[in-house]
Amino acid sequence: MSSHVTRKADAIDSVIRARKTTRAFRPDPVPRARLAEILELARCAPSTFNTQPWRVHLLAGEAKRALSEAILRAHAANAVAPFSPFPEPPPPECAARRHDFGSRYYASLGIDRADMAARGRQTGRNFQFFDAPIGLIFTIDGTLTRHSWLDYGLFLQNLMLAAHARGLATCPQVSFVRYQEVIAATLALAPEETVACGMSLGYADEQAPVNRFDMPREPLEEFTRWFGFDRDPA
Repeated sequence: MSSHVTRKADAIDSVIRARKTTRAFRPDPVPRARLAEILELARCAPSTFNTQPWRVHLLAGEAKRALSEAILRAHAANAVAPFSPFPEPPPPECAARRHDFGSRYYASLGIDRADMAARGRQTGRNFQFFDAPIGLIFTIDGTLTRHSWLDYGLFLQNLMLAAHARGLATCPQVSFVRYQEVIAATLALAPEETVACGMSLGYADEQAPVNRFDMPREPLEEFTRWFGFDRDPA
């Protein structure tokens, strides 16, 4: 590769490898212009027939507090049916990785996995956007299929990488899905809008232990099958 291409690859590689999920934030505000800049890049994501199925609701200040308080009331009442993003039981390899994540996550917080009350309180921190100055709620037309949801994932990845490249941290949060009705009422969502996930965005609290644990990734040999590669080109 040319030196120019190598430099571009190195820059992109470093952003991808360094991005991580953040669950403790500093209160420093994020300028609206910076958020717009990040979303301008996120919208470059490809989508099936250019359908662009994403809708983004950005919250700061009192608007974010109002949504957090509404969800926390519902969370405390425990009146909304539980939600899991996985089938039960999940595939064995996914179940093992989920268990490993839980062990590392709660250990970083000093929470015993058997302490359900403490775990419940920590789950509630999701709905305070982990004290990040910006909260985002992502919605999609609920009639769309899994192919459009795949497109949405590309949009979200673009957003997180663009944020990281600008010194910002993010935490994508599926936990918000459970409170569809609360979010719909608070944000006056259109009837067809389904919550895809939430996200916390801001500047990472680098001193927080919860931001210091890393999750391993499976080696290529575990998730790839190669066909027609008996000889690499010279």
